[in-house]
Amino acid sequence: MEELLLAIQNDDALWIEENLECLHFADIADILEGLDIDQAKYVYYCLNEDTQADVLMEFEEHVRDRFISKLTSKEIAEQLENLDSDDAADILGEFEDHKIQEVISHMEDDDAAEDIVDLLNYDDNTAGGLMQKEFIQARVDWPVDRCLVELRRQAKDVEKVYTIYVVDLQNKLMGVLSLKSLLFAKPKTKVSELYNSKNVISVKTTDSSETVAKVMEKYGLVAIPVVDFQNKLVGRITIDDVVDIIKEEADKDFQMASGLSENVEPQSSIWKTSRARLLWLFIGMLGGTFSAHVISNYEINIGKIPALAFFIPLITAMGGNVGVQSSAIVVQSLAKGADFSNISGKLLKEALVGLLNGVICSSIILGIATVLSNFQLGITVSLSLLIVIIFAAVAGSFVPLVLNKYKIDPALATGPFVTTLNDIIGLFIYFTVGTLLIGI
Repeated sequence: MEELLLAIQNDDALWIEENLECLHFADIADILEGLDIDQAKYVYYCLNEDTQADVLMEFEEHVRDRFISKLTSKEIAEQLENLDSDDAADILGEFEDHKIQEVISHMEDDDAAEDIVDLLNYDDNTAGGLMQKEFIQARVDWPVDRCLVELRRQAKDVEKVYTIYVVDLQNKLMGVLSLKSLLFAKPKTKVSELYNSKNVISVKTTDSSETVAKVMEKYGLVAIPVVDFQNKLVGRITIDDVVDIIKEEADKDFQMASGLSENVEPQSSIWKTSRARLLWLFIGMLGGTFSAHVISNYEINIGKIPALAFFIPLITAMGGNVGVQSSAIVVQSLAKGADFSNISGKLLKEALVGLLNGVICSSIILGIATVLSNFQLGITVSLSLLIVIIFAAVAGSFVPLVLNKYKIDPALATGPFVTTLNDIIGLFIYFTVGTLLIGI
């Protein structure tokens, strides 16, 4: 870094090019993120165009946004022409409409501009919004010799060739062609004799990004073709984009499970971070108020047997833990596409699991509570804990299933929602059992 800063100071572009071009573009991105924006811009333009494109997409999103904001519309247009169409569309889609038009007007490659504009018409969370326009295709009526010539021409614009897609005269997807069969075939052999039309997996442009990820995971694909409603081949989605989607979904679910109502990044403003946390803090506060109200209704009873208060944290903690465990398993299963059409069966299984865990835990607490106080209180705490664990296990499974049925992200159920609910119900169960057994 010291040598790099010295090279920047001395305007030594040759040293920068020679020493950075040999590095992986992900490492170059890390280096540039450690510089101020003007220094990073200078080093960036010392690199060749292909390296620039790779480095740009390796930046952290907030760094890339800040970097691009320092470029003119013409400079942005030049950078977009070096990117895959899907990456270019993602970057351009963050701009206002007038800025998009301005950048597009500076693009010299009309085909690239047309591809980017087409991709901007799709929703970000659909296959159309994920796909790229760069792919290799062969017509079913081509002979092998012509096919090889056409594929060489197409490959100039495709960074990674995973699959050769076969289409008919109307550009409808027919199947896939293996490179091995193409290389060993005679020059005049038709593609129609070589390609595989069985079990061709594809997605529609309107399919959700989650659907795309599930399909690619299920069939172990590194790339998947995208077709329109006429089955015409319009693009492909590669595994790197799907990995990004999976990571984003995991981050979103983790944040929702932690009680964050919107996406928050480390560099997010204080107001945005506070706003994201405030909703669930308010719900937690409201739940705590209800819990306090439940306790206040039994204030006189607790005064008669103060030892009852000792086990309030135990009841609420166990109920919350069991509920979060159950809901987390259901949410994880839903994310993997599990079928929960038989809800009653799932709830019965969780009730039995809760019963088994409850019997074990309540047996242990019976002995502890008896030693600390007396057998009557031990029975009260033990029975209460058993009921609370069973209820929490069932509620923890039921809530995410209901949320999922009504198209609400079930990840909400793994956080403060279930914990707060179980706190209130758990305390009510505890004091109700105490009233019945001890007669307080």
